[in-house]
Amino acid sequence: MEATAREFNQKSSQILAAAARGETVTVTKNGVAVARVVPIDDEDIPPHPTDPMGAIDLPDLGLPDLTDDEIEESLRGMGA
Repeated sequence: MEATAREFNQKSSQILAAAARGETVTVTKNGVAVARVVPIDDEDIPPHPTDPMGAIDLPDLGLPDLTDDEIEESLRGMGA
């Protein structure tokens, strides 16, 4: 299947649906192929963590520990 850039812009849902059905869609601009929308399967999707990342170590910047009220007071008048 082939679609112009304008068609891709206007009909992206239908084009993605075609790819989901297994079709490959070539997108052209001014008659020149510029992109290809291809179907993917589970093997194409890289694994990603599904659990929390855990503790994050932040550098000590030597700043004072502020309470929520102190932070609110500092931000008051700053448009927040």
